[in-house]
Amino acid sequence: MSTTITETRTAVTAETILRLFPDIDSSGDALEGHDEEQIRLMDEVCIVTDEDDMPIGTASKKLCHLMTNIDKGLLHRAFSVFLFNDRNELLLQQRASEKITFPDMWTNTCCSHPLSVSTETGSNLPDSILGVKNAARRKLDHELGIKPEQVPIDDFHFLTRIHYKAPSDGKWGEHEIDYILFIKANVDLEPSPNEVQATQYVTAEKLKQQFEDPNLKFTPWFKLICNSMLFEWWDHLDSGLEKYENEQQIRRML
Repeated sequence: MSTTITETRTAVTAETILRLFPDIDSSGDALEGHDEEQIRLMDEVCIVTDEDDMPIGTASKKLCHLMTNIDKGLLHRAFSVFLFNDRNELLLQQRASEKITFPDMWTNTCCSHPLSVSTETGSNLPDSILGVKNAARRKLDHELGIKPEQVPIDDFHFLTRIHYKAPSDGKWGEHEIDYILFIKANVDLEPSPNEVQATQYVTAEKLKQQFEDPNLKFTPWFKLICNSMLFEWWDHLDSGLEKYENEQQIRRML
């Protein structure tokens, strides 16, 4: 599990994980009334980490996203993909209404989690980066129908990791070490309606205008990234991006 979340919370570490796991909320009531496929996906096994992104256990996607568990310090690994076409427009998706967390919100191209499987995990940064790239290719196909051959693993650029916490509603939320991946590719889209209700390509200027529209809702991690470094990275997409790649330090955005 993880980390000091607030000044009043005790750090969750490998030494305290066995003591705290019995207190984890594992009730089934939280999923009642939700979409059947999205409930099934809540059984996927995420990588639980400490605040330095070291894997210290595993937990289901459901357990990782309940605010009762997040408030105990449960932290997991995630990734956010930013895919640009050859006109340097960013592909956005609007999350489906069926999504349990942050439904109907606009966000970056793809946001999800590496799973606790050999091809997607890692205990050092190079292996972890490779793991999230493999997970990104899997989820781009699952959510948007983008075939892996259109997004070669060597075309992904790892920039940095952010540590953030955000509630979705009173019951669900996020607490993640989020790997930021850029890729430039022209792709064919066939979105899964259970995951994505709409897509659009935007310029940087158009995205800034959309942030001013009160009728549009954006995910909290996307807003954090946009308000910090996205537009600077975007400006260097074709020249100078390498100076932003492979950042070793985790950016704390709590």
